[in-house]
Order: sequence, then C-alpha cells, then structure tokens
Amino acid sequence: MLKSVLRRLRSTSVPTTLSSLKAYERWAANYPPHAHNALMQAEEAVMMQLCPSLIGKRVLDLACGSGRYGQIALKQGASNVAAFDNSPPMLKVNQLPFKAVATTEQLPLASGAIDVILCGLAFGHLPTLAASVAEIARVLKPGGYALVSDFHPFIFLNGQRRTFTDAQGQTYAVEHYVHLYADYHKAAYAVGLTIDGVLEPRMGQDKHVRFANDRTNVGTPIIIAYRFQKSR
Repeated sequence: MLKSVLRRLRSTSVPTTLSSLKAYERWAANYPPHAHNALMQAEEAVMMQLCPSLIGKRVLDLACGSGRYGQIALKQGASNVAAFDNSPPMLKVNQLPFKAVATTEQLPLASGAIDVILCGLAFGHLPTLAASVAEIARVLKPGGYALVSDFHPFIFLNGQRRTFTDAQGQTYAVEHYVHLYADYHKAAYAVGLTIDGVLEPRMGQDKHVRFANDRTNVGTPIIIAYRFQKSR
C-alpha cells in the first residue's frame, strides 16, 4: 500500500528544474532540427508569417540549438547563415556550416553585419533582456529585422512549466523567466529597435501541446512572436 502511494506521489510531483545549459546537455541527442511538436509548429508558422524575404540576405540563427531556423534560411535563399548557441552539445548535432559557441549577450560579429536575425524560443531562458536586445541592435544593419519568439507569459503565469523528457525517460522542467510585452518594448526602444509586428497563436488546434495542461482554456495564447526593425 505504501509503495503504491509513493509511486502516485512521484508521478504527480513537480519535475526538477534544470538550468538551460544542463537541460540542453541532456536533451541534445534527441533534439531534431525541425519543429517536432504542435507548439513548435505553431511558433514556426507565425515566425514565417513575420519573416521578410531572406533571398540574398545575411542571416543569424541566434540561440540556434540544432539549427532549425538556419536550415530554413538556407532553403529560403539566404546568402550566408551564421549560427550561435551557448550549448556545445547542441552545436555538436547542428549541421549548419558556420557555427560557434556564443551567448546572446556577446556576439562575435561586427556591428551592422546582419540583415535578418531569427531567434526561436530562447529569450525565456534569460533573466533579463536588455543586454541581448542591445546586441541584436548592434549587429543588425540599419533597416534590418530581428524575429524573436517566446513562450507566452500567460501560460506561465497560470502555473504551466516548460518541460522535456530525456533519453532515459526522465522529465525535467527548464529554467524560464517571464517577459511581458512591456519588457520587450522597453529593451527594444532603448537601443533603437521598433516592434512592427506581433503574433500570438492560441490554444485550439494546438490544445494537445504537452505543457498546456487541462486547466489551460481554449483560446489561451501559447506563443508570442515579435518582429523588430532597426531604425535607419
């Protein structure tokens, strides 16, 4: 009887939370370079709606992970794609030709070197936005665009958590910090970036997204995607 109770308690317990570096070290071997669940498919769809033409553009896949957006950029005709991430295990499985270990706060690029930045579902791992948004502004050329997606703050403020299951079947939560629209706007405005597009896909067809539990109402936004433009 006691063993049965303990099993039920373990199965409903809150997963251990890992730092993003520790999480992706465990996740890398099983993290494919494509949108591999319904939430990521919804996120990618709105990112592509916001994306300008990439033909002949110099593109940065920022916090690239396994290289999903870098591969999309190459398929869409980008002339050059750089891929940076702070996780060596994720870069090891990344097949993009030009990649390097770097944080979002310090990019090994000249100022004004990039036409378009694509950054998917990464800024939620950062406690603060200012330094990373300032680097985006620095490396973008005047008139350039940055597309940044994040898990929507509504679901996390409602008690949801960002989780994954490793190769051993163990489920963990990943560190996540809630950033509201106002936080992004403040960081962008301070460095000459303008938010000129926002999309917020909602629960509906995506209602079976793993971390959105039964308390999440249909119609709740699950992703927020921003398009920033650097002032000319």
